[in-house]
Amino acid sequence: MKIVILGGGVIGVTSAWYLAAAGHEVTLLDRQPGPALETSFANAGEISPGYASPWAAPGIPVKAIKWMLMRHSPLLIHPSFDAAFWRFGVAMLRNCTAARYAVNKSRMVPIAEYSHDMLKALRAGTGVAYDARTQGTLQLFRTEKLMAGAAKDQKVLDALGVPNMLLDPEGCVAAEPALARVRERFVGGLRLPNDETGDCFKFTNALRDLAAARGAEFRHGVKIERIVAEGGRVAGVATSAGLVTGDAYVLALGSHSPLMLREHGIDLPVYPVKGYSLTVPITDPSGAPQSTVMDEKHKVAITRLGDRIRVGGMAELDGYSTELHPNRRATLEHVVSDLYPAGGDAKAGSFWAGHRPMTPDGPPVIGRAKYPNLWLNTGHGTLGWTMACGSGAVLADLVSGRAPEIDARPLGLDRYSAVRGARFPRALAA
Repeated sequence: MKIVILGGGVIGVTSAWYLAAAGHEVTLLDRQPGPALETSFANAGEISPGYASPWAAPGIPVKAIKWMLMRHSPLLIHPSFDAAFWRFGVAMLRNCTAARYAVNKSRMVPIAEYSHDMLKALRAGTGVAYDARTQGTLQLFRTEKLMAGAAKDQKVLDALGVPNMLLDPEGCVAAEPALARVRERFVGGLRLPNDETGDCFKFTNALRDLAAARGAEFRHGVKIERIVAEGGRVAGVATSAGLVTGDAYVLALGSHSPLMLREHGIDLPVYPVKGYSLTVPITDPSGAPQSTVMDEKHKVAITRLGDRIRVGGMAELDGYSTELHPNRRATLEHVVSDLYPAGGDAKAGSFWAGHRPMTPDGPPVIGRAKYPNLWLNTGHGTLGWTMACGSGAVLADLVSGRAPEIDARPLGLDRYSAVRGARFPRALAA
């Protein structure tokens, strides 16, 4: 089949790779001059199936209030008159129950673990290079209260078969030697040894080249204007370069996906949540992290990417605003300087922000949407890099009429219609 993919981030490019590998004729469209220049450009660098958890969880509403009162807050909300903002918030609150959390996490972990397996197979088969490290993740606790809360996480991880270990301060230093310099700042940590790290931007560009070598066409600098439907099917995509047609279409536009669907009456509950990062040049390798350290208090990840430190995290609800707020940079500088004072020059870091495509329940949306030849691969939130390869492989199987290696039915768009009392917007306009 001839397949047209909308979106050139890590989700769109992995979809292109696996569809091309399945023998399809692939054309990818994106408005940017190259791959991964928006949300996939400078994310935290984590490939963390062990952290595949919904943001909507019991106790989050109360925690959110406390977070917003912190000096270096991990959460910032700009109230809006946009109905989509309030509908998303209400839908997320409805998922903050123990029962919904358990269901949602059980849908996220399989795709995250499968994606990790597919990434390892891809790396072994192609030699794709992207500053990869396979040294795990350390969730660092600054207080005894945070440390005690890890017991609940461990129970969930154990039930799902995810390797983990609770560490005392000495164990944390053994895993991340540079933390010995700030031993007094933490009381322990939770280590996930199977997690990985890597530069999502480098990976996506390298995979684009590999997919192109298999015959996939990448058309960058093409503005996607609308999806054209006729006779109960998608007939093409109207673009700045004219109408592009195919046999099937894959929507992988991240947080912009709902905007493309609104005229077709498709309810896609995806909302942009801005995240920030700071990329810091390493000045002293012995004072830098070995892998990823997650500061649980500030919800900020500090990741080693080659000769750089990527500091990323936080959540800001501000619609589709691309403004870089200086106080967000101050938080990132504070966290990396506090834990790795000798590792790099935070003031020389490159500041960035991107929009995470969040669903109110947590799992991404992968599957068919309304028209028989329209497919979705979007809504991955903070886990797009973690879930990319698995999502692309599942999508390719579905489009090809094959049964995926994992059960993809819980990831479909129709799961929302099955939630009792749930109401989602017909459009999530900016």
